[in-house]
Amino acid sequence: MPEDARTGKETVLFICSFNSVRSQMAEGLLRAWCGDRYEIFSAGIAPTGLNPNAVTVMREIGIDISHQRGKSLNRFSGTTFTYVATLCDHARLALSGSLPTGLYVNHRNFTSPSELRRNKADLLAEYRTLRDDINAWLMEMFPYYPDSRHEQKKR
Repeated sequence: MPEDARTGKETVLFICSFNSVRSQMAEGLLRAWCGDRYEIFSAGIAPTGLNPNAVTVMREIGIDISHQRGKSLNRFSGTTFTYVATLCDHARLALSGSLPTGLYVNHRNFTSPSELRRNKADLLAEYRTLRDDINAWLMEMFPYYPDSRHEQKKR
């Protein structure tokens, strides 16, 4: 299996359109629960800044992603990963035929919360649902990922 030569860990790349919400949440969740086992990265096709609502709902479960930054997929050109996962249909379609190399390639379409015509409470509820959906998917996808639903209650 491909490993990062610096750390000896299996490598993971999460990709979405803007690297501002979905892929950042996935990176933060996997790093919090399995950072000792995986070297974790995220990137976007057209990266923008980190969404403050994503930071807020991740902090609610004790995970600080405020230090993470949007990164372009170009930064990882030519890199082989153990796991490559696209988190939205736009990224999967845009990268058709040019997806970074990975031993395991996975796709799951997570719809990003719409920030239009929503009050703050409803919007944050959508971000929480997205966070929890990504968390459940990570539990299915990664063999060392703990059943963190129980861990979250302890925090």
